[in-house]
Amino acid sequence: MAGFRSLARQVRDPRSDLALRRYSLRKCLERFAPYGHRATWDHLCARHGIAPEDRAPDPARLMRALDELERARTVWLGYEAGFAERRRREKHRGLRRPGAFDDWHRRTWGGNGVARCDDPAVHPSAPLAEVLVRLISALEAEPGTGCPVCTQPRITWRHDLDSEPWSGPVCTGCGIVVPKPVLTPAALARARRTRAGDLASAA
Repeated sequence: MAGFRSLARQVRDPRSDLALRRYSLRKCLERFAPYGHRATWDHLCARHGIAPEDRAPDPARLMRALDELERARTVWLGYEAGFAERRRREKHRGLRRPGAFDDWHRRTWGGNGVARCDDPAVHPSAPLAEVLVRLISALEAEPGTGCPVCTQPRITWRHDLDSEPWSGPVCTGCGIVVPKPVLTPAALARARRTRAGDLASAA
C-alpha cells in the first residue's frame, strides 16, 4: 500500500494522466484528512477551484491542493512528535495510564479526523495548516468556552455523529466536532443543554 509521500509524488508526476493524478490526491486523503475524507476533499476542491467530480482537473489546481494538504500534514506531524515525546517522559515517570486527552488523541493518530466535520459540506474556510495551528494551540492551552478554530461560542451536542466519537460537541459556525479536552466543564454542560433547533432559531 502506497504511503502519503509516494502518492504525493504521483500527484506531481507530469508524465501521468490527470485522472491518475487526481486519484492519487484522493488516495492521499486516506492517509491524512483533518476534516475526514469527504469534508477534506470538499474543502480542497472549494479552495482551489476543482470540480469535485472532474476526472481531469487543471494540474496547477491539483498541485495547489496538494501543497495545502502537505503544509497541514507537516504541522500535524510536528505536533504528534511532541505528543509522543511527552508520553515517553510521562511513562518514564511512572504515569502509564492515559487520560481523557490521550483518549481523544488515540482516535486521531495520523491526523485523520483531527478536526472532523460530520457534514462534509460544512467545514472551516481557512487553510488547513492554519486551522490545525489554532486547534493545536487550544490543545496546549487551558480549556476555553468556544470553538478553537473559529471562536464561535455556539456549540451544540450531537448524538448522531457518523463516526467515533458517536456523540459530542459540534461548532455551529465552522462545523468541526470540537475536541472535548479544549472545552471547560461549563462549556460542555452548556453544549449538552443546547439543541440544534435552539441555535437555528437564535441565528
